[in-house]
Amino acid sequence: MEGGLLANRSYAVLCCVTVVIGWLLHWAYRWVCPPCKGRLPPGSMGFPIIGETLQYMKVSPSIDIPSFFRQRLKSCYKYIYRYGPMFKTCLAGQPIVVSLDPELNRFIFQQEGKLFRIWYPQTANTIFGKKSITIFTGPVHKFIRSFASKLFGPENLKESLIQELEDAMKQHFAAWAAKPSVEVNNAIADLIFVLVAKKIIGIAPEESKELRKYYDDFFNGVLCFPIYFPGTTFYKCMKGKRNVEEKLTQLLKHRLSTPEKKHGDLLDLLVEELRSEKPLIDEVFAIDALSGLLFGSFVTISGTLTVGLKLLKDNPEVVKTLKEEHEAILKKREDMNSGFTWQEYKSMTFTSQVMNEITRISNIAPGIFRKTLTDVQVNGYTIPAGWLVMISPMVGHLNPTLFEDPLKFNPWRWTTQDKEKQSIQQRNLMPFGGGTRLCLGAEFAKLFISLFLHVLVPNYRWIEIKGGEVSRVGEMVVPHGYHIQLVRRT
Repeated sequence: MEGGLLANRSYAVLCCVTVVIGWLLHWAYRWVCPPCKGRLPPGSMGFPIIGETLQYMKVSPSIDIPSFFRQRLKSCYKYIYRYGPMFKTCLAGQPIVVSLDPELNRFIFQQEGKLFRIWYPQTANTIFGKKSITIFTGPVHKFIRSFASKLFGPENLKESLIQELEDAMKQHFAAWAAKPSVEVNNAIADLIFVLVAKKIIGIAPEESKELRKYYDDFFNGVLCFPIYFPGTTFYKCMKGKRNVEEKLTQLLKHRLSTPEKKHGDLLDLLVEELRSEKPLIDEVFAIDALSGLLFGSFVTISGTLTVGLKLLKDNPEVVKTLKEEHEAILKKREDMNSGFTWQEYKSMTFTSQVMNEITRISNIAPGIFRKTLTDVQVNGYTIPAGWLVMISPMVGHLNPTLFEDPLKFNPWRWTTQDKEKQSIQQRNLMPFGGGTRLCLGAEFAKLFISLFLHVLVPNYRWIEIKGGEVSRVGEMVVPHGYHIQLVRRT
């Protein structure tokens, strides 16, 4: 009797184990070969859950294309053949198709709202908020672009912000020159954030510097594992997110309780919309929108200019030509004490070329993300509905078939007399994205970089103290910072 019971139990256990193993094998097969009504692009999904995130996050100590992309490109890119310029992978637990093909990138931008919509990895959506401005379309999208244009749009840049930016830069540069050393990325981030925070939420410099500290770990969390445990990158990101949300929520509630008091900032507009009869947004959206705008205002520009100053330091002939252009602008002014003008900004030919080169090489953002709205047929392959597509402008910017000698910092490449080459370069430069979702702050970033060089180059030189080594981890980073001493020219 006991022997029969033991046999039955053993049989039951064996059945359970068989079912579990079968389920695991089926799950593993589905992971390696995801369901698709067609032919998936080539590539590997990596290990279950982890995918190929560890390979993607591997640091490449060079400004060249990271090995993760280089090993997957076709031989036409002069690298080892594996998958080609479009491949599938899994990053941070999400299936993704990566596009390194310039023509496919343009097709994706053109099909915004039809085949694709803006989206980000789940970790990024969690960090920036489920009601982030990136995931809305239609009237809400139009509202937020109109809202942001009040600060970042050309009219406001021309009428008021250009002068405020110049004054802020002069004050900060003078303060930097009084110190034995400054870390460029943090110094520029503080410069931008103090001004923008005042314009967006009307807070004083002391408060804005405290708020900015909470953003420091945000950027590193966009493609990290969503492991919420003390010490992890995701934990630090979420801690910073909570601190930002608490500060902004307190500020919003105070403004909503005193609507009659105006502060002349963008928060006034959000309060006005929230108190309207049929508001397009709610308070959660307002907090996410404010948080996203504050973050986007400084993080990419500060990183880009940090890399830019290092590139300029290593290329003194470029600095010399820049200095000549800006000194010529100053000599043309009837009043030497008058401020920088929009006309002067638009007249700076060589500065524009330098900006193109800095943004081409730096590629601070890890990528541009879209989500398929339906099954998409591309070059004989099918990208299933609901999958993420990641565009990497960096790979295009460093593609030798598009940009000759792409690792060389050469602003003069933008004056080529070869019309076809010029067209190819202009068409494939996309530091601010493309299509209808072009970065809201693109013109602000261009103006800021140009004005920064205008105030800096004729008046100061910089001496390297330490750091400045550049690496790539998807995006370009300066892991040890870039410490300089700013010295006024005599």
